[in-house]
Amino acid sequence: MTTILIVILILILIGALPSWGYSRSWGYGPSGIVTVLLIILIVMMLTGRV
Repeated sequence: MTTILIVILILILIGALPSWGYSRSWGYGPSGIVTVLLIILIVMMLTGRV
């Protein structure tokens, strides 16, 4: 379960990078949200909830 969540978050992070023409104006919003989700997942893993 944890491995699946990490893989999904990595794929979302790659997809949130503003490297395509239509997403250049998004700024750091999408990748910032994914980073917060990744930090929450790491904290949950360290506390044993996942």
